[in-house]
Amino acid sequence: MQAEPETLRPRGRAREDLRSLTGNEAIARGAWEAGVRVAAAYPGTPSTEILESLARYPADDLHAQWSTNEKVALDVAIGASFAGRRALAAMKHVGLNVAADALMSQTYIGVNAGLVLVVCDDPGIHSSQNEQDTRLFAQLACVPVLEPADAQEALHYTRLAFELSERFDTPVIVRGTTRLSHTRSPVRTGTRIEPQSRGFVDDVRKNVMIPANARTRHPLMIERESKLQAWLEDAELTRREPGDAKIGVITAGTCYAYVKEVLPRASVLKLGATWPLPAGAIRAFCESVERVFVVEELEPVIEKEVRALGLAVEGKAWFPRVGELSTELLRDGLARAGVLDAPGAAPGWAPEPLVRPPVLCAGCPHMTSYMALRGVDARIAGDIGCYTLACLPPLRAIDTVVSMGSSIGNAIGMAKAGEPRPVVATIGDSTFLHSGIPALLDAVYNQADITVVLLDNQITAMTGGQDHPGTGRTLRGETTRRVEYEPLVRALGVDWVRTVDSYDVAAMFQSLREATTHKGVAVIISNRPCVLDPVKIKGPALAVQEANCNACQACMNLGCPALTWSDARFEGRHKVHIDASACIGCTLCAQVCAMDCIVPVVQ
Repeated sequence: MQAEPETLRPRGRAREDLRSLTGNEAIARGAWEAGVRVAAAYPGTPSTEILESLARYPADDLHAQWSTNEKVALDVAIGASFAGRRALAAMKHVGLNVAADALMSQTYIGVNAGLVLVVCDDPGIHSSQNEQDTRLFAQLACVPVLEPADAQEALHYTRLAFELSERFDTPVIVRGTTRLSHTRSPVRTGTRIEPQSRGFVDDVRKNVMIPANARTRHPLMIERESKLQAWLEDAELTRREPGDAKIGVITAGTCYAYVKEVLPRASVLKLGATWPLPAGAIRAFCESVERVFVVEELEPVIEKEVRALGLAVEGKAWFPRVGELSTELLRDGLARAGVLDAPGAAPGWAPEPLVRPPVLCAGCPHMTSYMALRGVDARIAGDIGCYTLACLPPLRAIDTVVSMGSSIGNAIGMAKAGEPRPVVATIGDSTFLHSGIPALLDAVYNQADITVVLLDNQITAMTGGQDHPGTGRTLRGETTRRVEYEPLVRALGVDWVRTVDSYDVAAMFQSLREATTHKGVAVIISNRPCVLDPVKIKGPALAVQEANCNACQACMNLGCPALTWSDARFEGRHKVHIDASACIGCTLCAQVCAMDCIVPVVQ
């Protein structure tokens, strides 16, 4: 049995305990207290820490795993629910796109034991390719979505989600956001319950979604939604806070805190569930105040539904439909609506933030791959990962990025459409295992003339260094079978396969020249560990012999943040300086230096 860490262990399981938790840690805590037995996820900011936190609880309490993608994670959780045990799947908002196929069938089926999806949206697009609103998926799937406003509610709502799931025979979504996920606050925790296994319920008409069964399940799903709506009318999740009758606000989630700060005396209807909506409670609230505002992030989900009830409310006319809400934006909108005085002028001086350009890390093994790709004048379809930064100067070696695993399929389409330049897809190791394998099989099957560069840095680097099937370690750090990419790629039918050390600049350039002239599918496995995860790699720093530098600036094409401009010049051009504190000694700059003036620092 794995010992529970001190930070998570209740001090006596008979009483509550107060501790400081982030929203993600609180969600994990709520799932553990609810007796979850199986939890699965694919890492993705802002949801990553949920499974990392769950994995710190005893293995005897629950199984926690990284899955290869979000659909697999949800399928694993569904299987556990079928088997009679409470289960959770966690993902970011775009991960729900991947898992949606399973969700849209499971909502017809319902559940056996409680089934909860935690989906973390990213208003403001801090670390995503879009800022879609999970509540729209909830409407489509006819499943309830709970929206906690702080870490305490995150714990409570997660526990409640399992109870609602079993009571109403439905999957339940708990919706987080970046602000909730990563904000820390005091949380009163409870003890773990241990629900008995419900066992597998052998009911083909409910569990097997062939058309004949689905036709009978659909009306039941709609009836379930009506029952949920009726329950929410008087539930603790629907909270009315009386105040000034002139102004009323309907809100939910983290927006509630903004409302209380900006309009402390207003009447407030706080919705703990934003689908389905309690129509009666909303109608009664609107009738009790003179003017009603709906304050919600992203899409006007609540506003549209309230308007559909025939009630006059205001919302997106004053508050943005894009980006993350804030007290400043809320105050500005209310000022334009005539509710508050216009904000005063900003102070005449404010500190200037230090701007850090979005570049790859010093010594990142992806730098050579993209510098070489730019050298072969290829049309490059990129993918989702930290290497996406190679789209920016000075590398500027990515032409398209759509979604997880899209690069290979995009490359196939470009090649089949007659793109005159060599077509290359770049994809990271975790992304390849997530959703790149089917596309590579498609490329072989349809005889596409493309090159795939599999950027194997042996970790899920973008989200903080999580393991995956290519690392040989599980979420709990246990040793497991490790995927070998070259045999896997050959098994998919690729004949031209080569593994190259990312730090061998000459080999990378030569391999790319050969691969892009090959007829058919060619795969280069660019192999070198991430310089930060799981441990930071640092060797002897390098330095520029300034007297020999001719300011050709070829090394600057790497985009390495350890390389900076020197005050010294040659023929009007700046020479180069290496910041020894940032340099990890990878030698990439030395390999591209025509003057051989970049050498190790003499100790």
